[in-house]
Amino acid sequence: MKLSAEQIEKLYQFTRQHYVEYYDLQTELVDHLANAIEEQWQQNPKLSFQESLQIEFKKFGVFGFMDVVGQRQSALNKKYNKLVLNELKTFFSVPKIIGTVAAIGIVFYLMKQLQGDFWVVQSFFFVLVISYFAGMVILTQRNKKRNKQNGKKWLLKEIIFGYSSSAGLINLPIQFSLHLKGENYHDGFLLLFSFLLILLGLTEYIMLVLIPSKAEDFLKETYPEYEIVN
Repeated sequence: MKLSAEQIEKLYQFTRQHYVEYYDLQTELVDHLANAIEEQWQQNPKLSFQESLQIEFKKFGVFGFMDVVGQRQSALNKKYNKLVLNELKTFFSVPKIIGTVAAIGIVFYLMKQLQGDFWVVQSFFFVLVISYFAGMVILTQRNKKRNKQNGKKWLLKEIIFGYSSSAGLINLPIQFSLHLKGENYHDGFLLLFSFLLILLGLTEYIMLVLIPSKAEDFLKETYPEYEIVN
């Protein structure tokens, strides 16, 4: 005995009622619940749809679907971080490494010249932080508009457009800049500092521009049904 289209839609409604807002997670749970209910009917055809559904839901424990949502969020955050790292690696391979090294050299030269006025360098760091948060706000607003248009939210899409565990990385420039003083530093320290500044700048570019520009490709790769549904 198979579930009807109406019963499948009721399962989607059930997941939404239990605070699962992302369509991809809803679909995974609906598939699981549908298969489990159909297996129950094979053993006991007298069970009603609602009875079978409640039996399966109880198996998720006291917190319902929350554990499943948390596990999926963790997995997709790891996937996103890997995407960022893979894109970052390209800037340290031929031919992009030439531009990266040149940028580090320019920053190193400027820092060496501005050691007595390190507040200028600190300003660069704070500009980096402000631009990051401004970019995240813009991406989040764009994503909200798109969600309103199609009525479906995808977890990986939410992570790409402003909801990421990598966001904490932007705190690093604040911590480093606050410890700078107007004095002469060793060239090795200045070189390391220059590398860090460029690394953070590249990471910001990847998170705010590069990955969002490739979002559709990443979503189609992750969700086979994404292109059909959208």
